[in-house]
Amino acid sequence: FEKLGANRVVDRVDLDVDFDDRVESWIDDVIAKFKEATGAGQAHANVTPMPGASAQPAGAQAPASYSRKNPFAAEVLTNVVMNGRGSDKEVHHIELDTEDSGLTWEPGDSLGIIPANDPDVVAELIGALGAAADDEVTGIDGEVSLEHALTHQYEITTLTRPFIEKYAERAANDELNALLAEDAREQLAEYIDGRFIIDLVEDYPIEGMAGADFVRLLRKLPPRLYSIASSHAANPDEIHLTVAAVRYETHGRKRHGVASAQLADRSDDANLPIYIDHNKNFKLPTDDAAPIIMIGPGTGIAPFRAFVEEREERGAEGKNWVFFGAQHFRTDFYYQTDWLRWREEGLLTRMDVAFSRDQADKIYVQDKIREAGAEVYQWIEDGATVYVCGDANAMAADVHDALLDVIGEQAGINAEDAAGYLKNLQKEKRYQ
Repeated sequence: FEKLGANRVVDRVDLDVDFDDRVESWIDDVIAKFKEATGAGQAHANVTPMPGASAQPAGAQAPASYSRKNPFAAEVLTNVVMNGRGSDKEVHHIELDTEDSGLTWEPGDSLGIIPANDPDVVAELIGALGAAADDEVTGIDGEVSLEHALTHQYEITTLTRPFIEKYAERAANDELNALLAEDAREQLAEYIDGRFIIDLVEDYPIEGMAGADFVRLLRKLPPRLYSIASSHAANPDEIHLTVAAVRYETHGRKRHGVASAQLADRSDDANLPIYIDHNKNFKLPTDDAAPIIMIGPGTGIAPFRAFVEEREERGAEGKNWVFFGAQHFRTDFYYQTDWLRWREEGLLTRMDVAFSRDQADKIYVQDKIREAGAEVYQWIEDGATVYVCGDANAMAADVHDALLDVIGEQAGINAEDAAGYLKNLQKEKRYQ
């Protein structure tokens, strides 16, 4: 447009996930420019209501609209580990109190949680910097203590190349600079793998670096999203989550996930700031008579518990088929009581389970899909919507390949046509 002679109204701004504040500033700039160009704005103070319209009385409060920037403080009602003794996993069922919040959600939506960093991790990082917890720094919303900024405002674990580049400018360390060379990308990736920001600070200390300077290198602590495991219709005053606690050890240091460890270990200490993240691309069919196939191994089962609860509340007549996978039947069958009850009542038409470690040869959900290929294909031909939730890195691709195989075999078509069939299902929002 500029090359064609257009005039830029305001400068373009490129944004990533932490966009809220800069978007507001950009919108304000745009509005100001248009007001300036059109002479608008002066009359705003004199606008009177339309005849018959009622003005809000002075002092009246509009209903709270909770969002990422204005989260609701939710109390934890229940926090139980669902795994049996001896399991390699630690998956928590968590129930949050949303009474009086006005929050509404649909099955398929996610809950955004604004986490706080582990106090022990914060203290360790402050010690590595040689700083004091009560040092004053300019945080995201003004002057705060270094401890507060590192606990509530900044990402202090995930190590990324952009952070290392900013840190290296101050460190002036030849070895660190060498890691950032264009031909050392593999070595840098190897260094980053399994390390946190504190490892970098300890490996390449910067003499006399103040906490106020350090926080300028950090990015804002992003919220974490979890699939909601309950239906609003069935539980209007509660939100249920299925959370796998992330814990591991690398490079001689114990590590854990920021939000998952808070939910698992520290969520009883304080109310959690939450908001609803609506997902219009992962929704039940509008037709309650339509069949659905839900594929959710591990914690991927969470949204499907919400799906079936919702269909129970609606009295939906559509058939429901669940594929679930985990390591062991005895210790890792999440929400087993719910699934068995729904199956006995006829709401759950079919459930296929794959417990990978209960036999010599590992069995996964994609193997069960292939085994039931004829029935899966028939359900799809009969109008079923297929949903997949879980590990995007491996499982989702394996399930996709299994569906391609089933479609190719059952329809008698080649791989290219099977891919086209699935793409068409996606366009129809019947493969989500």
